Amino acid sequence: MCGRFTATFEFSDIRVHWNLDRDLPLYKPRFNIAPETSPNIPVIVRHQGGNQCRLMHWGLIPHWADDPSIGNRMINARAETLTELPSFKSLVSRCRCIIPADGFYEWRKEGKRKVPMWVHLKTKEPFALAGLWDVWRKSDGKLVKSFTIITTEPNELVRPIHNRMPVILKPEDEDQWLDASRTPFVKAKSLLNSYPEELMDAHDVSTIVNSAKYDGPECIQPVSDDELRTGQLSLL
Repeated sequence: MCGRFTATFEFSDIRVHWNLDRDLPLYKPRFNIAPETSPNIPVIVRHQGGNQCRLMHWGLIPHWADDPSIGNRMINARAETLTELPSFKSLVSRCRCIIPADGFYEWRKEGKRKVPMWVHLKTKEPFALAGLWDVWRKSDGKLVKSFTIITTEPNELVRPIHNRMPVILKPEDEDQWLDASRTPFVKAKSLLNSYPEELMDAHDVSTIVNSAKYDGPECIQPVSDDELRTGQLSLL
C-alpha cells in the first residue's frame, strides 16, 4: 500500500509542470503526508479540456456512501481490480486524476524493527501518482472531494521493502490517464505499471516519520545505521 508521501516542492513548480489554470496561494511544501492529516491535498483533474488543481481529502468517499468513514479504508486502490469493486468501477471512465508528489515512504523489516525509507526519483523531481476521485454530499449539502492512490506490483527497488508500490505515471502517459474522454479505461489500464527502478532511488530516514505530526525537511534526510540504532534522530 501507499500510506505516506511527500510533496516538498513549491506550487509554482507544479503549476508550470502541469500547465495549471490558476494559483494556489495557501499551498506549502509537505514532507510527511498521511491520510489523517491531509484534508487539503492538491489533486489534478481534467476539466473543460485543461488541467485544473483541486484540493481534496485523501481517502476516497464514494458518492453513494452512507458513512464517510468508509474513506479510511479507501486510501489505496489495486490496479488489478479497479473494475471489480463498486467503489472504483464507476470512476475509471470519468474520474481519473493525478496526485503531484516527489516521494513516498515505506518501512522495511529488519528483525523486529521497521526502518522507514524515502523512495523518490533519482532527479528528485515531482512526479504524478495515478488516482481516482469522487464527490460525496454531506447531510448539510456541502460537498467533499476525495481521492485514492492506485497501487501496483513493486519494481526491483521497492520489492525488498514492500509488496506494493504506488503507480507513478511516465510523463508521456499522464495526458492519456487524465483525459478519460479520449482514452477509454481499457487502454488506460495498460499505463498502471511499476515505474522503472533504474530511474528511482531510496534511503533510510528517521523514525520521526512514524508520527504524522512531524512534517518538516528532517523527515526526508538520510540517516546512517548508527543513527537508526541509537535513535539519535528519533523524536518519538
